[in-house]
Amino acid sequence: MGKILIVGGTKGIGGEIAQLLENKECILFSREAYSVTSNNHVHYQLDVSDGNFPDIEDISSIVYCPGTINLKPFRSLKVEDFQNDFDVNFLGAVKVIQHYQRILSKAENASIILFSTVAVKQGMNFHASIASAKGAVEGLTKSLAAEFAGKIRVNCIAPSLTDTPLAQGILRNEDAIKRSNERHPSKRINTASDVAKTAEFLLQNNNITGQIIHVDGGMSTLKV
Repeated sequence: MGKILIVGGTKGIGGEIAQLLENKECILFSREAYSVTSNNHVHYQLDVSDGNFPDIEDISSIVYCPGTINLKPFRSLKVEDFQNDFDVNFLGAVKVIQHYQRILSKAENASIILFSTVAVKQGMNFHASIASAKGAVEGLTKSLAAEFAGKIRVNCIAPSLTDTPLAQGILRNEDAIKRSNERHPSKRINTASDVAKTAEFLLQNNNITGQIIHVDGGMSTLKV
């Protein structure tokens, strides 16, 4: 297996994925300074929006984790809000994939994993900007899975609310956490590990491609 590129691989879901893959060769991208904890990992501090990427040979997988939580009433959203969500969630992934596609296509069992949100399928108040950006990610997933068929598997994970630093504004106290848990049929929100283990599975040699995998405690499909 070649190197696994984890964009946003130093905290939250990306950091959890990196921990699960501590024995694999991984390249971690993040905007923040970071000291790797595994001898198998290398970190680059960069902003993918700049499009300045290091030369890396022998990449077998790309996991693109950056995301945003920008929950506002539609009337309060500015065009800049939509643009930022689109840049971080969608265009950043496009830039990374386009840059490394040639190298990735040479790998055996090559894989790309992207991230969406349950709000694309379910429809939620105050999610207009982020759900629009993540909807584009889901469209990209299926389009690339068709275009890269037989060479690169492409899948997307669509979690519900996950306990990560990005969600701390929502999970601000015990009452907020309890309310969030109760909204899920499973009666709990995701841990970062719940989502990371799904990504780890999708990286393995399997016959799964073009799928949107919902890790959402049943929120997208159950009414209980």
